[in-house]
Parts: sequence; C-alpha cells; structure tokens
Amino acid sequence: MPLNLFRRGPGRVDARRAAECTGHVDGVPAERDAVLLDVRESYEWQAGHAPGAVHVPLSALAAGAPVPERAAGRPLVVICRSGNRSRQAAELLAARGADAVDVIGGMRDWARLGLPVVDRHGESGTVA
Repeated sequence: MPLNLFRRGPGRVDARRAAECTGHVDGVPAERDAVLLDVRESYEWQAGHAPGAVHVPLSALAAGAPVPERAAGRPLVVICRSGNRSRQAAELLAARGADAVDVIGGMRDWARLGLPVVDRHGESGTVA
C-alpha cells in the first residue's frame, strides 16, 4: 500500500493514519506493505510499543545501522514517543533512499487514540 506522501523528503502523518498504513485497525495488526518502525531506546520499547512494530533506536540508525530485514525495502512509518526522534530518523532514512514518514505526536498520540500498546511480554504496555 503506497503511502503517496513522499515528496522532497519524508512526509508526516498522524497516529490514526499511521495505524491505517500499518494495518493496526481495531487493535489487530494486519499484513500490509508499510512497516511501523519504532526508533525509541530499548527501555522505552520494552515498556510499551505497538504490536508488530519493528524496533531500531535512532542512536543505532545514526551510527549507520540498517533497518531490520523485516522492514528493508518497504515503506516505513517511523514512530517515537512524541515525534521529534521519528522526524530525525525519517529524514535520515529518506537520505538513504527509503520511503519514510514520521508520526506526529508519536506513541503518546497512538496511546491516546486507544491504539494497542504492549510491553516486552506482550501484555498491556505503557508509553515511557
């Protein structure tokens, strides 16, 4: 499902659109082309993330780490806690040739909308 939001740089989407693009509808992630890429630090990820999201911290991306294989070559919907790091990550990924958008409001808005958040054990999580 092409996002059609990529122009001269990464676009921006709100949490509702991010959920639609990545198949998180009614709390159930579905197989879609776009991947939700969480760029928060490990302790934040472990406390709570969207089910099915792929994790790679911005610090690792900035150091040259590639996106995980599961996300390679697919449109990326990049999320962090509030939208600052995801914007940086989306710009970095776009400079590498990836199709990337960042999520305005990040996981805070994701959770406020009642979208699913799980911890490292798959139980109900929180946004740290």
